[in-house]
Amino acid sequence: MAEATSFWIRWRVRIGYPVALVYLALARPTPRSLIIGAGIGVLGLIIRAWAAGHLRKHQALAVGGPYAYMRNPLYFGSVILAAGLVVASASIWAAIVVAAYLAVFYPAVMRREEAELQAHYGESFKKYATDVPLFWPRVRKFESLGAERFSADLYRRNREYQAAIGFAVGIALLWIRMRWLP
Repeated sequence: MAEATSFWIRWRVRIGYPVALVYLALARPTPRSLIIGAGIGVLGLIIRAWAAGHLRKHQALAVGGPYAYMRNPLYFGSVILAAGLVVASASIWAAIVVAAYLAVFYPAVMRREEAELQAHYGESFKKYATDVPLFWPRVRKFESLGAERFSADLYRRNREYQAAIGFAVGIALLWIRMRWLP
């Protein structure tokens, strides 16, 4: 099981590039789809930024901010961001490619990270995982002692701005696709 999970984690970025090329080839963006998709994608970026500003990788179990509502807000934000790109593409085929990619890789990555957090944080993680859903946010907040405020420094240290740059490049490529590559 661990070996299979490692394979998916190792290959998700490498396979992501050809998936992105297929997505672009299938995309048929319109001005309206770009605007609506960009708006949805920005919501995903905001969720990711909020999460990154609460994440102290390998130092402390993140339980504040969006982590009080779901255990994987970075992935949740990524799915919202991907949904924005799917809407921007105005293509059911591009949507199927993106959905298949996410369905193959995200569950394996989340399982792996859950196992690592369990091994590192033990009972603290077990209680947190019992009280907070894996992916879909819940309305009621997880109550923890010492949950910290958002930190712009953590946002920068976690290099979350790279997601915003990547999203902007994606929207720009869709715009180019719409304008010059019908």
